[in-house]
Amino acid sequence: MADNNPLNRRRFLKNSLLAVGGIFIAPLIESCSDDFTESGSAPNDLKNAGFDTGVASFDPTATGVIIWTRYSGEKDAEISWEISKNNSFSEVVRKGQANATAINDFTVAVDVQNIPSNTKYYYRFYNLKTKESSVIGETLTLPSKADSVNEVKMAVVSCSNFPAGLFNVYGAIAKSEADVVVHLGDYIYEYAPGQYGTNPYTNQLGRAHKPAKEILNLNDYRERYRQYRGDKNLQLAHQKKPFICVWDDHEFANDTYKSGAENHQPEEGDFQARKMAAFQAYSEYIPLKTGKDLKIYRSFNFGNILSLYMMDTRVIARDKQLEYSDYLDTTGNFNQSQFQTDFLSPSRKLIGNEQMAWLGSQINADTAKWKVLGQQILMTKMMVPAELLMLLNQILAEIKQHGSAQPATMLALQNTITQLITIKKRYQLQDSTLTAQEIARIKTTLPYNLDAWDGYFMEREALYSILAGKKVIVLAGDTHNAWLGKLTDATGKDIGTELACSSVSSPGLEGYLGITSDPTQAIALADAFSSLIDDLEYTNLYKRGYLHVKYTAGDAVAEWRFVDNIVSDTYNVTTEKTYTIA
Repeated sequence: MADNNPLNRRRFLKNSLLAVGGIFIAPLIESCSDDFTESGSAPNDLKNAGFDTGVASFDPTATGVIIWTRYSGEKDAEISWEISKNNSFSEVVRKGQANATAINDFTVAVDVQNIPSNTKYYYRFYNLKTKESSVIGETLTLPSKADSVNEVKMAVVSCSNFPAGLFNVYGAIAKSEADVVVHLGDYIYEYAPGQYGTNPYTNQLGRAHKPAKEILNLNDYRERYRQYRGDKNLQLAHQKKPFICVWDDHEFANDTYKSGAENHQPEEGDFQARKMAAFQAYSEYIPLKTGKDLKIYRSFNFGNILSLYMMDTRVIARDKQLEYSDYLDTTGNFNQSQFQTDFLSPSRKLIGNEQMAWLGSQINADTAKWKVLGQQILMTKMMVPAELLMLLNQILAEIKQHGSAQPATMLALQNTITQLITIKKRYQLQDSTLTAQEIARIKTTLPYNLDAWDGYFMEREALYSILAGKKVIVLAGDTHNAWLGKLTDATGKDIGTELACSSVSSPGLEGYLGITSDPTQAIALADAFSSLIDDLEYTNLYKRGYLHVKYTAGDAVAEWRFVDNIVSDTYNVTTEKTYTIA
């Protein structure tokens, strides 16, 4: 654009003010909502260069979509963009220019509006001066209420740890029939090389984390995003599918809550400054329609079939997690009454009053068949026999101290599982010879993970009161393992179904317990969980993969799809479990 263009001058002034102020703010998303196409056409001699992190699209709606790229020339440049109904760009519906500047790490995000609904589009970016061009991206707009749509296909994914292995799961999603990708967080990890996720394959695959440190400031987070977005499988997934994202903890630091994180120590500086640096980098690489603050909860409507509510259970309102170790005295006795008091406290928050009110007003006005919650953590009640949970915690402690679990402890785990399952089966058959002590072994339970909804019992009950009586499906990530659970409130009333995806590469429970070499142990533990946890229908504790859900007016069909390895470019995809919700 010429320098006398008032929009360009306003953009320059706005960018300059932000730079001078030195404040953290989400990047400016260029807006394009005009009902006309700008004049001019792309030259014929464009070369594929200058956009090394590829292209991406985000937050599709019935009227528009955000398209994204990064100019790898790393100098201020005017970048042209086009969005077309075909890949030859003979049916361009919008085009324009946007500035790539150091202020936003040379990322460009354009919110293209007022384009037809339920339509596939192709888009690209190029630098007219250098003739450099991006690859061609594919995206779509969602169906409106007026569109006749029979089905919606969704890939659900989370937890991609770069040093843990290849992102073959993203490659599988790129080649899948999914319309959109719902990413539930842990898009990056904050750890230094050699820390969590590192394994014997990391260095030979060239996947050590960059920068070579735990990321703490804005430049660190930006470099980490650039590394992840350099992955060919992630690039392909973004090129082929629009993403709808929320963050979890590792976009900030492990086990983040509103005022801190497990993986943030006082010597690492002010947590609030780190949080805002992480937010700035996230917003540059994953632009959202919600604007320039941390409130990323928002909704998406897919015609009359489903409404998707993307939530934040991590950053805005979460109170610090409870920890079992805080309730053990010096002799190892567990203070159950104090734990119960804290556990049932109505003041403990996970999503907070404002987000809860927003969700309630949205869902109560919603006329779509399915109400789908896209959020980070397990909502199913995962109440595990206390003695089994204590054994699992003992194994984790031994691995932390010695590098592996003691054989005697692993044998005790196997014996305990066998005994508990036997008792549970007898209990279900109403065996009158069961003793009170035996019944207590399966009835004395504790939440499996206090970082999940299980650690925020009363707020989950408040949420269930909003969801009751509706067709509810909850999506979850975070755990690195696949789960299928039924959601029930404190009275046992059915609320809905939870579908939880495995991870792209992050090791799951099998990694924590040191049983990666022998899947039979992970399979046995999965069977035990399914038998002993009342609300759990299915779990896989050792495979990497994603969840595919097809929604229609009649039912929703979930498939848990897994890749057979994350250490080779050659891999196969299989569907292990299919489940239909009527």
